[in-house]
Amino acid sequence: MGGDRIVSIQTTSERGGAEYANVDLLEALAERGHDVVLLTNIPELAAGTSVPVREIDLGPKLARRSAVRVALQAPLSVLRIARALRAERPVGAVLVSFKKEQLLLSLLPQRLTGLVVWAEWGPVPAQMRRGPARTAYAFAARRARRILAVAEGTADTIVGAGVPRDKVVVMPDLVNLHRIQFDAAGRAELRRSWEVDESLLVVGCIARFQSRKRNDVLIDAMAHIDRGVVLVMAGEGEEEQALRRRAAPYGERVRFVPNVRGHVASFLSACDLLAFAPSPTEADRPRVIAMAQLVGLPILATDPEGAEAVSLSGAGTIVSPHNDPAAFAAALEAYRDDPERRRREGENGRRAMLASYDPERVLTAVEQALGLGV
Repeated sequence: MGGDRIVSIQTTSERGGAEYANVDLLEALAERGHDVVLLTNIPELAAGTSVPVREIDLGPKLARRSAVRVALQAPLSVLRIARALRAERPVGAVLVSFKKEQLLLSLLPQRLTGLVVWAEWGPVPAQMRRGPARTAYAFAARRARRILAVAEGTADTIVGAGVPRDKVVVMPDLVNLHRIQFDAAGRAELRRSWEVDESLLVVGCIARFQSRKRNDVLIDAMAHIDRGVVLVMAGEGEEEQALRRRAAPYGERVRFVPNVRGHVASFLSACDLLAFAPSPTEADRPRVIAMAQLVGLPILATDPEGAEAVSLSGAGTIVSPHNDPAAFAAALEAYRDDPERRRREGENGRRAMLASYDPERVLTAVEQALGLGV
């Protein structure tokens, strides 16, 4: 294609798992000697990494409420992408993660884009698997050399959206096994700043604050717990103020902290348990679960979506009834009163993660998809 530069285009309205997963993938490729660059409207996504960033504004993220606006701005957005890619020549491959960029890239010639590779960090939304949206997705996918799917369930939704199976490569989320581990000093420092001692069960949650994530269940569970539990919510999103209002009756028993990017290992180390409140379309073994297992935390999930492997490996619990605050509270109290169980399940999770996860295999699959060294 005339060059080996990998250009990733990722414009978004938020900072979450998919955004950071893409940046971490680019950084890992850079560490292996590849020439990478990120085009984004949020440069701070790459803060603290070695990934070069160029700013680009492509308007709002594609969603139901923004679909008309995105369509009207499409000609201008295509021109902006073309101009940005010309500035990065020679381009060997373009890596895109979000639907808007995937659709827009299909309108540009291959001599400008090089190989086109998509990364799907979660299931294709249901609305993209039917009607005109499905047709558009499948048509755009014809330009993609490969589509990287974070899990088998995600791959099934890609095929369900009209993409041939042989174009889809299942690639688990990339997690740095050496960087994510228990941090005793970080635990002591954070718990001191939170003014919690070792007698309290600290329950951590790392999530986007969105309505489809059932963070409300975690907060409402506090009404059923009489003592000894502190919930620390880390993240950001449009539902943050609503969640803060919901948590107000519980005072210091529910804390909110900023996005923990850059010190996720110390945050998780300061916790005794990870609370996982998935959306209905969660990926298999989400990134936050993998990181918590590496630190040695048991997982307590409100729903099986994305968390089934946790209970199968003896590394945590999925509450039943699902998304039930009272059931979640009862499970929390059981963990609070049984530190040996927390230790045992945490060790089970770390052991399972180390045994099943091979970052070298992940990176080799990505390099092959991008046409690097092939």
